Amino acid sequence: MKLNHWILYLFILSINVNAQREYEEDAREFGIQSLDRFKSFLALANDASKGNEIQDNIRWAEEQLYMHDFELKLLETSSLPLMIANLTVNDKLPTIAFYMHLDGQAVDRSKWNQDDPYKAVVKQKTQTGFQTVSWDVLKDDNIDDLRIFARSSSDDKGPFSMFLTALDYLKSKNKNPAYNIKLILDFEEEQSSPGLPESVKTNKEELLAKLLLILDGPMHASGRPTLVFGNRGIATLTLTTFGPITAQHSGHYGNYIPNPALALTKVLASMKDELGRVVIPGFYNGITIDSATKKVLEAVPLEDASIKSRTQISSTDQVGQTYQESIQYPSLNIRGMQSGWVGKEARTIIPATATAEIDIRLVVESDPEALIIGVQKHIEDLGYTVLNSEPKKEERLTNSKIIRLNSKIAYPAFRTDTQTKEGKWLTKIIKDYFSESPVIIRTSGGSVPISPFVSELGVPAIGVPTVNLDNNQHSPNENIRVGNYLKGIETYLAILTTNFK
Repeated sequence: MKLNHWILYLFILSINVNAQREYEEDAREFGIQSLDRFKSFLALANDASKGNEIQDNIRWAEEQLYMHDFELKLLETSSLPLMIANLTVNDKLPTIAFYMHLDGQAVDRSKWNQDDPYKAVVKQKTQTGFQTVSWDVLKDDNIDDLRIFARSSSDDKGPFSMFLTALDYLKSKNKNPAYNIKLILDFEEEQSSPGLPESVKTNKEELLAKLLLILDGPMHASGRPTLVFGNRGIATLTLTTFGPITAQHSGHYGNYIPNPALALTKVLASMKDELGRVVIPGFYNGITIDSATKKVLEAVPLEDASIKSRTQISSTDQVGQTYQESIQYPSLNIRGMQSGWVGKEARTIIPATATAEIDIRLVVESDPEALIIGVQKHIEDLGYTVLNSEPKKEERLTNSKIIRLNSKIAYPAFRTDTQTKEGKWLTKIIKDYFSESPVIIRTSGGSVPISPFVSELGVPAIGVPTVNLDNNQHSPNENIRVGNYLKGIETYLAILTTNFK
C-alpha cells in the first residue's frame, strides 16, 4: 500500500476512534446495572396528594444520597418538605444546583395496560402497539428501543436514577465532579409545589448557586440533545354553572328547566374563535415575536408534522405559525369537564351543575392576575353573576345566569437568555461531547415551579431534558425508552465532569 494510502487509512481510523464518546460504554454498563435499583424505586407509589406515599420516597432518596456522601437537609414548608442535598468537592469551586421532583401524578389503574402502574414492566414496540417482554431482556445488547412502563418512569424518577448512576460511575473511578453540587428535590411538583415559593424566600442562603439545571421534561422530537431556556407558568380556574337544586327528570322538565351543561359549553366556546385564538381582550398583551426571537425559534427543527402524526390530528390551532411560536403565548385550556353521568351510568336527567377545570399556561410577559380578571370580565359581559362560593337560594331565584369562579396562580413563567455565560457553557459542553449542536428551546410548553429561584435569587435556570417525547407523562402507560435512559447518564457525566467557567 502506498504511503499516502496509509496516511489516509490512519486518518479515517483516527476519526472512527475519536467518534467513540468518552463515557458511552461506561454509561451503558453502569446504566444497565442500575435498572434493578430503578425498578425498586418505581415500585414506591408517589401520588403527590398522598403524604404517606411521599414519605417512603423521601426515605429512599435519603438512603441513596447518603451513600454518595451528600449532606442532607429537609426544609419545612407549608406542605411537604423540600430536600436539599449538598456535595462539597472544594470550597473554592462554584456550586451548581440540580432540580428534580420525585412525586408523580395520580393513577387510574383501569386505564393502564398492566396490572400495577407502580410495578414496572418492559415492553417492545410492535406494529399493533407494545408487547410485554421479560425484564431479563434488559441484560442483552440491543435494548435501546425497549420501554420501561411505570408511573414516574419519565416524569421524574428516570432522570434522578440517571443522575445517581452517573455518580455511581464517578465514585467507582475515585473521581469527583468538577464543581460542588446542590440537589433540590421537590416532592409535590405535580401539586404545583405550594410550599416552594415561601421556602425560597426564607432559605435564600441554603439555595444559592451559580446555575440551576432542571432535570425534567422530554427532548425535542428529533431526538437531538436539547436545552430548554424557559418554561411557562400556570394558573388554574374552576367554573361551575347551576341548574335545578337537584337533578331533574328530562322527560318531565326538558324544554322547561335550563341545562347548566349547555350554558357552560356556551361560555367556554365564547372564549376562543374558530382558529383557536383567545378572544378575551388583552390576553396576548406584551408579546411580540421580533427578528431575534424568530431566529431562535426557526433554529429548532420543525416538529409540526410529527406532532400531527403522533397525536393523530388533522389541523392545529392558529395562535402561532408553528408549534414553537405557539408556545411563546399564554394558552387557555379546558383540562376537564363534568356534569351528570356518562357511559353505562348515563341517566335521563337535567343535571344540577356543570363544572369545567381550566388551566392557563403563562409566559414571562403574562400578568397572571390580569388574565384571570380578563376571564371573569368576559363572563360578566355575557350577563353572568360571578360568585366565588355556592349561590344562596335568594341568589338562585333572582339570577338566571350564575357562575362560580375559583382561581389559583400556581407559579409564573421564567426565561433565561440563551446568550448568558451559563447558557454558552452548557451549550458548548453538549456540542463538544456529542459533536452536534443541541436544539435550543427558548420556552418549553410545560411548567416547572422553579421561577422563584430566578426571581428571588437571581439564579439563571436551564433545562436539560433527556427522556423520550412520547413518554405519556401525566397519562396512563407512562414510559421511558431505555436508550434515552442510558444516553441521559452519559449526558449528565459530560456535564458533571466539565469545569464551570
